[in-house]
Amino acid sequence: MRISDCPDPPRGSRFDIMSTVLERLIEAQNDHDADLFASHFTEDYQSDQPAHPGRRFSGRAQVHENWSSVFAGVPDFRADLLATCRDRDTEWGEVYWRGHHTDGSGFAMCGVIIATIRDDRIAAARLYVEPVEDTGEDIATAVDQLYRPPSQDS
Repeated sequence: MRISDCPDPPRGSRFDIMSTVLERLIEAQNDHDADLFASHFTEDYQSDQPAHPGRRFSGRAQVHENWSSVFAGVPDFRADLLATCRDRDTEWGEVYWRGHHTDGSGFAMCGVIIATIRDDRIAAARLYVEPVEDTGEDIATAVDQLYRPPSQDS
């Protein structure tokens, strides 16, 4: 068989070919469709943000409420799924979110989502997604500030 005999790949969204839950979630985010976005979660969904334990919540309705606010607050919201993998009922994805708040200021977050999948929906997730800091701080300064020993002044 010659290469010229091979059919062209299908046109349209790459999500028509690949169908991980996180890929479909990104498509709903980029469509700004809170209803479709929330439909990818189970009714009893459990959300955990280990770096922010007070942000833990449950339920598809809260997902819908949260993302309706995101789409209203960042009207040009765009999401990219930089990498993804799946092992049985666990799907990992690296995300990059960006856009502008309604006041025109920039918005950017990135990180990793680890989702537990049940019946082709997200039943639970741990989100390690944080705002992108554009402070110009180098690694030496960050290490000094994050890992400095306790004060010896006492």
